[in-house]
Amino acid sequence: MPGVGLDVRGVALGSRGLVLLPSLDRLVAFFAVYTAEQALDGIAGSLAIDVVRSKLGAREIALSFDAGSSDRMDRVAEVARLTGGFTFTGTSRHYVQYRDAGAPFGYDASEIIPTDAAIALYHNTFSQAYAVERKLELGSLLRRLAPHPDPGAGIEDRPFWLLSEPGLGASLLGYLARSRVDARVGIVEWPPETSFDDAPLRRFLFSVQELPARMRGPLVSTPGISAFLPASPGVAVECGYGHPITLRSCPVFDERGLVLFRGRGEPPLEVDKLPVLADVRSLGRTEQPFEELAVLSHGVGGSCAPELLLRPKLVPALGPPGRVQATLVGNDELPLLRKLVYALGADAIRSIRIAVTELGAFLLREQGLELLPLGTFFRREHPSIFVPSGYEVAPRVRPDMLFAALGAPADRIVFLRPGQAPLAVLRDGFSPLESALLEAERWAPLSSASFESQLSAEIPTVWLDPLGFRPLGKAEPAP
Repeated sequence: MPGVGLDVRGVALGSRGLVLLPSLDRLVAFFAVYTAEQALDGIAGSLAIDVVRSKLGAREIALSFDAGSSDRMDRVAEVARLTGGFTFTGTSRHYVQYRDAGAPFGYDASEIIPTDAAIALYHNTFSQAYAVERKLELGSLLRRLAPHPDPGAGIEDRPFWLLSEPGLGASLLGYLARSRVDARVGIVEWPPETSFDDAPLRRFLFSVQELPARMRGPLVSTPGISAFLPASPGVAVECGYGHPITLRSCPVFDERGLVLFRGRGEPPLEVDKLPVLADVRSLGRTEQPFEELAVLSHGVGGSCAPELLLRPKLVPALGPPGRVQATLVGNDELPLLRKLVYALGADAIRSIRIAVTELGAFLLREQGLELLPLGTFFRREHPSIFVPSGYEVAPRVRPDMLFAALGAPADRIVFLRPGQAPLAVLRDGFSPLESALLEAERWAPLSSASFESQLSAEIPTVWLDPLGFRPLGKAEPAP
C-alpha cells in the first residue's frame, strides 16, 4: 500500500485516516460518541466529510482526517466499530483497513486496484472504489441538527443569554435594572423573513452573568423570552434542550458571533457579529426630582390648572373579548331571530330575557349568548351597564364609578355604544323569552256522532245448501 509505513510501535499507519459510515445518522452518532469524551481540536483542521457513491450507486459517508498517531487512530477505530463504521488508513486516494484484534499490527493490500476513482478502500472482506458526490461542512451539519428535550439543562449560577421579543425588551431591561442584576443588553437584527415584511427582524439580546433563583422560573416560562445556555464560545442552546453533539468539543463556531440553537424544531438563529452590549443599569430610566404642588378640588379649573373632567369613551380592547351576555337584534333581523328560536334548547329559552323596543329586541342571559350568533354583542361591565364586545371604557375607572357618572339609574339597564349616545331600557321591560314567544291559536269546535243504534242492530246469518254432483244441471242459458 503506497504511503503506509510502520510507526514507532510497529503499527501500519499512513498519513491520513478514514472512516466509512453507511448513512448520515451514523455520522451524527459517530460525532456524538467521539465528542463526549474528546475534542475535535486535533483533527478539526484537516477534517473532510464527503458523500461518496460506489459503482453500484450506493451512497455512503467518508470521514477523513490526519492520522497523527496510532493512539488517535485506535480511539477513532473504537468509536467507528461502535457506530457501525469501518476504519482505514492510507494517503490521499488508497486506504487499507486499520488494525483490529485479528491483525494487531495492521493490514496490507495484496494488489492495488487500477482506478481513477477519488477513493479506493481495501478491506479484508471487500475492495471498493468510490466517487465523491458532494462535500459536507461540519458547521452546517451541526446547524441542521435539532436539539432534543433535556429537563436537566436549566439555568444555574452561571452566565447565559436571554433573547426577548421587541415588545418585552424594554420591560425586561427595566426589570433587570431594578433587580440589580449584572447583565448587558444589545439589539440584534436579521433580514425580513418574507418579501411582505418591510422592516428587519429585531430582538433584544441580554448577556446575564448571574440570576437570583427567584427570577429563573418566571423568565424561562414567560412567552416571548427565551434563555440560552452557552455550550462553547460562539454557540448556545435553549434552556431545557440539549444538542445531539457536544458542541464544546467542536471548534467550528466563530467567537465573534453567536449561534442560538432553539428547541421545538425551530431553525437556529445566527448572529454574524455580536452587537454593542451596554450595562442595563446605564439604560434604565433616570428618576427626576419632583416639585410639591397644592392640591385643587376635583373639577375646579383656573388660569394655571385646567379642568380634568372627561366623558367616558369606548376604545378597542387589547385583551381577549369577555363573555357575551347581551345582544341587540335589529328590526331587520327579527325574522331570522324567529327562525333561530326553533333551534334553541329548553334551558336557553327559559333563561333568556327579552325586551322589544323601537330599535329592536334586547336579549339578556347570564350564562352567555354565544349560542345565538345574531345582532350586536355586549358584555357586562356592571350589573346595570353593558359594553359592546371588543371594546372597553376609557379612562379605565372602576365600574361603580362609571355607574355613578351615568347617574346611577338603578331601575334601568344602560347599553353603551361607540360614537353614539348610551341607551337605557327599563328593567321591568324585560320578560322571559318563553312567555313572549307563543301567540294565541284559534280553534274550531267539532260535533260527535252516536253509534248506539248501529251497535244494537242484529247481525244476519248466512248459510249455503249442498251443491250436489251436477250443480249447474238445471241452469238455463241466458236469453
